[in-house]
Amino acid sequence: MSLSYVSVLRVPRAARPFAATLVGRLSYGIVPLALLLAVKNAAGSYAVAGGVMALFGALSVVLSPARAALIDRYGAPRALPPMAGVYAGLLVVVALLTWRPGAPVALVGALTVAAGACTPPLGPVMRAVWSALVPDRALLQRAYSLDGVAEELMYITAPLLVGVLLTVSGPSAGVLVGAVLVFSGATVLATSPAVPRGSRARAAGGKGSAAPRLRLRGIAPLRHAVLVTGAVGLGLGSLELLVVAFTESLHSASSVSWVLAALSAGSAVGGLSYGAVRWRSPDRVRLPLVAAALGATLLAAGFSPGLPVLAVLIAVAGLFVAPALTTAYLIADASVDEGRRTRAGAWVNTAFNAGSAAGSAAAGLLIDRLPLAVCFALAAAPALLCAPLMLRAGVRGSRQAGAPDTGARTDAVSGA
Repeated sequence: MSLSYVSVLRVPRAARPFAATLVGRLSYGIVPLALLLAVKNAAGSYAVAGGVMALFGALSVVLSPARAALIDRYGAPRALPPMAGVYAGLLVVVALLTWRPGAPVALVGALTVAAGACTPPLGPVMRAVWSALVPDRALLQRAYSLDGVAEELMYITAPLLVGVLLTVSGPSAGVLVGAVLVFSGATVLATSPAVPRGSRARAAGGKGSAAPRLRLRGIAPLRHAVLVTGAVGLGLGSLELLVVAFTESLHSASSVSWVLAALSAGSAVGGLSYGAVRWRSPDRVRLPLVAAALGATLLAAGFSPGLPVLAVLIAVAGLFVAPALTTAYLIADASVDEGRRTRAGAWVNTAFNAGSAAGSAAAGLLIDRLPLAVCFALAAAPALLCAPLMLRAGVRGSRQAGAPDTGARTDAVSGA
C-alpha cells in the first residue's frame, strides 16, 4: 500500500498543485466556523448568524457547477485567480468590519453571503489535474483516495487552528487567515504547469466558443453517481445531530467529539485501503454496494446499547465514506470528456454537500418527534433504497458497454 501511494506522490508535476489545494482546503475548514462566530459577535444573535451561514453554504453549494463551468470554459489559470481574489477580498472586509464591536450587521451578512457565491472550486480543479496527469485508472483511483483522505485531515485540523486563533485574538483573525490561505493556495494552483488551460473545444473554436455543455439527463453513469452520492450525503448529514442526541441521552455529551473522530478515522483508513486495491468489478457496480454497506451500518448504529458499540459502528461506517466519494469521482471522470471534467466532479461535490445539508435539517426536525433508532433508520434509508436501483442500472450499463470496467474513458458522450 505504501509503495502505491508513494507512486502517486511521485507523479511528475503533481506535488505543487496538490500541496496548493491542501493549503486552500484548510481554509474551507477554518472559514465557516470563524465566520459563524464573527457574525454572531457582530449580530449578538445565534439565529442571525445561523441564517447568514445557511445562505453562505447554500450559495456555495448551488453555484458550484456554474463556477466549475467557468473553469472548464476559460481554464483555471484565467478563471481561478479572479474567483479566489473576490472570495478572499470579501472575507478580508468581513474580518476587518467584525474586528471590533459595533459592525453593521446587514453589511456583514450581505458580504458573507456574497462570499459564498464566489467560493473557488479547488477540489474539482485538483481532481481534473489528477485526471490529466494520471492515465492509469488504478493509479488514478489511488490518487483520488489520497486526495480525499488528505482533505479529510484538513477538516480535522482546521477547528483546532480556529481554537488557537480564538485564544490568541478572535474569530475575525480566523476569517483573515482563511482568506490568506485560500488566495495563496488558489494562486499557486492556477500557476502550476500541470493545470489544464481550458476546454479543447474552446481552444479550437476561438474566443467566442463555449465549453461543451453538460446535462446530467444525458449521461446516465454521472447521473447515477450524483444520486448515490446525494443519498450518502443525506445519511452523513443526519449523523452528526444523531450522535449528539445519542450522547446526550446517555448524559455524556462530551463524548460526541470522540465518536465523530471515529468516523473520520474510519474514513481515512477506508480511503487508503480502498485506493490500494486493484478492483475487478466496475465502478458503477461498486458504488451502490459501498453506499448500501454504509446505510446498513448506520441502521445498525441506531440499536447500539452504549457509546463503545456506537463508536465502533460509526468507525465502521466511516470505512465506506471515502470509498463512496472516490468511486463517484472515478465515474464522473470516465463519463465525460476533458472539457467537462471539472463540472462533472463539481456535480458530485454538490450532490454530497446538498444531501448533507438536507440531512442535517431533516434530523433536526425529527429527533424530538421520533425514537433515535427510527431516526437512524431514516438516515440510512436513502442509501439503502437507491442501492438496488443503481446496482441494477450499473450492471446493465456494464453489460451494454461490453467491458469489465468503467475504466475506459469516453471522449464523446451521447446526449450531453
